[in-house]
Amino acid sequence: MMMMIQRRVGGERQDSSAAAYNVVHKLPHGDSPYVRAKHVQLVEKDAEAAIELFWRAIEARDRVDSALKDMALLMKQQNRAEEAIDAIQSFRDLCSRQAQESLDNVLIDLYKKCGRIEEQVELLKQKLWMIYQGEAFNGKPTKTARSHGKKFQVTVEKETSRILGNLGWAYMQLMDYTAAEAVYRKAQLIEPDANKACNLCTCLIKQGKHDEARTIIFRDVLIENKEGSGDPRLMDRVQELLSELKPQEEEAAALASVSVECEVGMDEIAVVEGLDEFVKEWRRPYRTRRLPIFEEILPLRDQLAC
Repeated sequence: MMMMIQRRVGGERQDSSAAAYNVVHKLPHGDSPYVRAKHVQLVEKDAEAAIELFWRAIEARDRVDSALKDMALLMKQQNRAEEAIDAIQSFRDLCSRQAQESLDNVLIDLYKKCGRIEEQVELLKQKLWMIYQGEAFNGKPTKTARSHGKKFQVTVEKETSRILGNLGWAYMQLMDYTAAEAVYRKAQLIEPDANKACNLCTCLIKQGKHDEARTIIFRDVLIENKEGSGDPRLMDRVQELLSELKPQEEEAAALASVSVECEVGMDEIAVVEGLDEFVKEWRRPYRTRRLPIFEEILPLRDQLAC
């Protein structure tokens, strides 16, 4: 009897010890291919071996949602971003519907890293359309997100502003400052912050709109103390922007020398138009899943110019 009690106590101590080990190293429980891949990644710190094990987990259909995402992020760290893109595009059909939004976010970062800006733009537009039609957040005004091990709530306004900010940045990389300006202005209306204000100023300067750029710098960054305005790096950027601004009498010459990169197409207009009404709809207790303005726009989607 005593032997059985000792074994039971010893087994409980082992289980407790293993649980504590998993907590310390942030490992999932079990001995599946995915768990072994996480052990190699987080404990043994062997990225290449972990990637191989994540492949095996996907092939074994073991926690495919997590395995595919973790493998893609690890590939990005190993400068294998193109392979990561191929992996997501090839195997995302094996993942749950709930995992698709997270995979899209990873894919957007991968496109950015690889310089595939046009594909990044298209995916960002798709994410906006999903929000507009009530398909994101499972139709709720907030969702729970996680960063550095901490959970926090994200509102639909914040998510929309974030996506618009990324879209504006992508247009800037394409040197389409007209479209970038339109997108940043809408992002600032929804949830203003100092960083997006500086990006908007850059778009205005590139188009020779120096007076507007000055106004935004002083009003939205230096005076109104928008979110992020206290960052020393941002203040350095403000000084750079101010140094780029030409005296008012040179603006006419500057405007004459500016070449129009691309007119704002119908898709950009469709993306930014109606956002104010959209946000109001989310704040109402009883809202329709799609606004009338998007009912008018959607039939034209396939005809929209890039």
